[in-house]
Amino acid sequence: MTEQATINWTEADTCRSAVWHSENKTRPPKQVIIADDTLSADVAYRLACEGTGLLWRGDFQNARQLLQALARRVDRPPHKSKKPARPATTPSEAFNLHRQAQSLRARVLSMLLIPLDADYTIPLRRAPDVRAACTEVYGIATAPSVVSLRELQGLIGAHEWRKKGVDIPALGERIHPHYGVFSPVRGEYVALVAQAPLPSAALAFDIGTGTGVLAALLARRGVAHVIATDQDPRALACARENIDRLGLNTQVEIIQADLFPAGRAPLIVCNPPWIPARPNTAIEHAIYDPDSRMLHGFLDGLAAHLEPHGEGWLILSDIAEHLGLRSRETLLNMIATAGLTVLEHMDMKPHHPKTTDRTDPLHSARAAEITSLWRLTVRQI
Repeated sequence: MTEQATINWTEADTCRSAVWHSENKTRPPKQVIIADDTLSADVAYRLACEGTGLLWRGDFQNARQLLQALARRVDRPPHKSKKPARPATTPSEAFNLHRQAQSLRARVLSMLLIPLDADYTIPLRRAPDVRAACTEVYGIATAPSVVSLRELQGLIGAHEWRKKGVDIPALGERIHPHYGVFSPVRGEYVALVAQAPLPSAALAFDIGTGTGVLAALLARRGVAHVIATDQDPRALACARENIDRLGLNTQVEIIQADLFPAGRAPLIVCNPPWIPARPNTAIEHAIYDPDSRMLHGFLDGLAAHLEPHGEGWLILSDIAEHLGLRSRETLLNMIATAGLTVLEHMDMKPHHPKTTDRTDPLHSARAAEITSLWRLTVRQI
């Protein structure tokens, strides 16, 4: 068990410390000052840009407003007197600049800090009750702690999503994502799995199950036994809870494994992260796949785990191609090198709001994006 991080500051001429919470594993600010309702947004922004943590002692709702003011200052265009930023000349450069801007934004906004008592109560005026949300993510509280307001808002939002769930039309049910587990809000990949012809109804593997949504869908389509795997403890707990809630635990088995379980199956399904880049946060592991490691692992191991004439279903967006991060030729070479052949690929255009948001720096890539289900099988020699 790793040693718990602490944050240190001076308050009323006394050295203080508390447990430091950061799901992104960022270190606590070295310099921390006490801040309250008298602090102006401009001064707060300057201090945050310098890396100074602002431990809030004022009204909680005013802290929320200050965070919004900081976000506006981060997002505003450069001052007219400053030289405008050079526009990106390639899609990959636009992506890298976008990621840099996201990283800077996260770093500045994370400087506004909220204290938590030993039971996760926020000792501030007009503060919400966040005890359940914090316990779900951090576990049972044992001592006072400090967390960035931005992370705390993420915990609160995840707690609400976990309670109400996400409607999955292809399943006719709601799936309840946990904090740090990718929510199945992109319905096209679920719809593709609902439409593809089953090669067998005896057994299927769901690799990297996450919330368990695809395992549940396969079971509802009549697959007698589904083995769903994941490495992340939160994903495993989330999938088990969803499968139990749906009454599918006699059909679906959730196990911890690095990609494949033991044995072979006539159907193996995988929806890996779609973009070959390094994740910066826990939730981004479902979006970014450094050096396409999971994609390589799935394709390279598929032949050894498929039954004769079985199918591997690879669900993958082509957004990496539109961003210049991976070509279609590279993907096809990966498939061929793994000893596989393509039976068919079924395509679907996404309908999420970012596809029509022209202010999005990656709009051109998102507008052209297609999600595909690649039906693969072992190449016969």
